[in-house]
Amino acid sequence: MRTHHCNELRESHIGQTVTLIGWVNSARDHGGVIFIDLRDREGLTQCVFHPEENPEVSALSHTLREEDVVQVIGRVAKRLEGSENAKIATGAVEIVATTLTIVNKADVLPFQLDKELSNEDLRMKYRYLDLRRARMSKNIRQRSVITSAARRYLDESGFFEIETPILSNPTPEGARDFLVPSRLNPGRFYALPQAPQQYKQLLMVAGLEKYFQIARCFRDEDLRADRQPEFTQIDIEASFVNQDDIIKLVEGLLASMFKSGLGIDVPSPFPRMTYRDAEDIYGSDKPDTRFDMKITDLGDVFATTEFKIFRSIIDGGGVVRAINAKGFAGITTGQMNRLNEIAVQAGLPVKNLAFIKLENGEYKSPLWKIFTDAEKAAVVAKLDLAEGDIVFFGAGSRESVSTILGRVRSECAVMMELNKDSTKFNFLWVVDFPLLAHDEETGHWAAVHHPFTRPHPEDIAKLEAGDYANVRAVAYDVVLNGYELGGGSIRIHEKDLQAKMFSVLGVGPEEQQIKFGHLLDAFRFGAPPHGGLALGLDRIAMLVAGEDSIREVIAFPKNNKGADLMAHSPCQIEHKLLREVYVQSTYKDPKLAQEAKADVKA
Repeated sequence: MRTHHCNELRESHIGQTVTLIGWVNSARDHGGVIFIDLRDREGLTQCVFHPEENPEVSALSHTLREEDVVQVIGRVAKRLEGSENAKIATGAVEIVATTLTIVNKADVLPFQLDKELSNEDLRMKYRYLDLRRARMSKNIRQRSVITSAARRYLDESGFFEIETPILSNPTPEGARDFLVPSRLNPGRFYALPQAPQQYKQLLMVAGLEKYFQIARCFRDEDLRADRQPEFTQIDIEASFVNQDDIIKLVEGLLASMFKSGLGIDVPSPFPRMTYRDAEDIYGSDKPDTRFDMKITDLGDVFATTEFKIFRSIIDGGGVVRAINAKGFAGITTGQMNRLNEIAVQAGLPVKNLAFIKLENGEYKSPLWKIFTDAEKAAVVAKLDLAEGDIVFFGAGSRESVSTILGRVRSECAVMMELNKDSTKFNFLWVVDFPLLAHDEETGHWAAVHHPFTRPHPEDIAKLEAGDYANVRAVAYDVVLNGYELGGGSIRIHEKDLQAKMFSVLGVGPEEQQIKFGHLLDAFRFGAPPHGGLALGLDRIAMLVAGEDSIREVIAFPKNNKGADLMAHSPCQIEHKLLREVYVQSTYKDPKLAQEAKADVKA
């Protein structure tokens, strides 16, 4: 139906008769001569309809409107001098049309495709139109490019691409599973995989050594800008490797993807930071290191303080720390209220953050009157407090202060637009995560990553002795600009150690056999040492595209309520279909029936 695409013609094609097909991007009437920009996914070509060339074709061209699908046959001609368009690749030429076929007429659009739209629900309802926009088409193209680059890199590195089941058992990944009833096995359910974790480990037991998969994963959890109920990850597992092997592999993989997607060279090796240092310095295990604003410990400054609040906290084993938001002393009341709100949500026990700011040579803070001259001088020196700066304090337990100041740091960066540079890519490895975390509500220990993560060799004795809080994991996350791109670990491959890990998590021998018997049995037959990592393809695509939400790089995403407004899902299921899979709904809402009828009618 075409000889060329709409971004292909150049001056070297002048004089040739060509056939193009695509959408009418725009139509303009210049005194009876109709100009249209014809668009396909590759770009634009200007077509001109002269009455003297073919009166019937010219008359038909007057009926064209935006987004009509048309086929144009004509000769390539040089544009008149001064009418060239340097903004498009085909801007030196045009098609003088001799034949026009209207393949499909378009109705009036619900929104203009050449303008940004703030109504996301409207975009999601007409997603197929939204994807025609240049920005969205570019995003989807870039995603395809980096996915292909990942496949090439892993293939060249000796990895097999292997699919694992979608219908499986529930997995302990930390989120709710989506459940699927089985008609052939009444009363039993499959779970959609949160990750292919156990299957990829079994592939290592199977001797395949190097596996990867562009894996679809599912988690029934609350949504946000970088989270969807169904998502895609680049899943990797390898045998006979250590942490450095996986890190080197992934650095090469990411460099290949960013080179293909953006044409930039990513320097390696990436910096490494321990989990403890990341929390202490940035208040986050996925810090954005494009800006400074580090958390500074002031324990030595207030070691002998007479300020009762700081004194009691330090004597009780707590910490006093602060961050300097340099140049932010002009913070507005609304911004300060927002920071206080975030700090309280993060665990601040009082309503307002303690602060000191320096404006017009004056230190403004109730604290300033309480500190001694020596303490004032030490705070100024240690925090590099200068004109126009504001310092926020945190006091309490080490963990709570890190969390509070980390959230405040991130929000200050947003307010100050320190994180807006989408051309700067600060990669970082965070290593030496804790293996276990204690749940204060339940009193149980939980795996920080997952229960198949290997304890650090130096800390296995602590695991055996019950010193769970101080056991490190051979686990690692790769971070970019405040986003966790992926995480992984070296796995447990011994049956006894894996059973011990399950028991620490409160999974007894009988339950172990029911839930994990296949894995424990596999480890009896010569399981190799192995490890791997999973990268979030959606997040990588988002950062490559310079977007703030993964919805902008997914063809058909769900909204923030987990709904597909275009396909009207999730939807109600007829009682007959539920009965066939032995499921009875206990949720009754008369509004749902009315909404379902309205959706069908619409």
